[in-house]
Amino acid sequence: MKDRLGEELTIDDMARSAMFSKFHFSRMFHQATGVSPGRFLSAMRLAEAKRLLLATSITVTDISHRVGYNSVGTFSTRFSSRVGVSPSTYRRLGGVAPVVPVDEVDVPVTERGTDVRGHIIAPENTSIGLVFVGLFRGRITEGPPVRSAVLDGPDSFVLRNVPEGSWYLVAHCPDGAPYVGHLGPITTRPGTVARMVDLRLRPTRPFDPPVLLALPDLRAGFHPAHEPVAIAA
Repeated sequence: MKDRLGEELTIDDMARSAMFSKFHFSRMFHQATGVSPGRFLSAMRLAEAKRLLLATSITVTDISHRVGYNSVGTFSTRFSSRVGVSPSTYRRLGGVAPVVPVDEVDVPVTERGTDVRGHIIAPENTSIGLVFVGLFRGRITEGPPVRSAVLDGPDSFVLRNVPEGSWYLVAHCPDGAPYVGHLGPITTRPGTVARMVDLRLRPTRPFDPPVLLALPDLRAGFHPAHEPVAIAA
């Protein structure tokens, strides 16, 4: 995939390279990464586009072609929905976003959402700074989280009033520490007061889908603009 991001690459091509049947390859790939080959490839293309926007002066149109999009309009739309800002804005802001977007999932006024509580656990003898933790619709960190928080380090957290649904809990270290955590799906239901989950950080690996969502510069004292911002349980 990395060598052919600009080409039309099908699951048949990938399976043939791995010398598996298409169905066996897709099943094994999902087991290893948590997402389908097509979703992983799409994420890799957008991650490379993010890199090119910051590291080069190549135009947005040329970047879209380099990462496999025939239409710059389709590329810009998909980039904006996954990253949170347009390609030109991402470049202008230096790879950060003004705020963390919010997934507009409402909790009915007659109900109260579930509080998702837990603890971020780091490997022993590691130094980890800020930790971003959020609930997303899928395994990839893309698009707006339904709830999120920023921790000063591995610690207890609470994400309040989470709507009914199935969510993936994702944590990563925005200051460059090579640690991530994934858990899910986590199901929240009406009438459930709290859901307790612990998330263990681990070193990143090649099979981890790239983080697409652009975050603000959390080291500059940023805290999520939407409630809940409280992170201590």
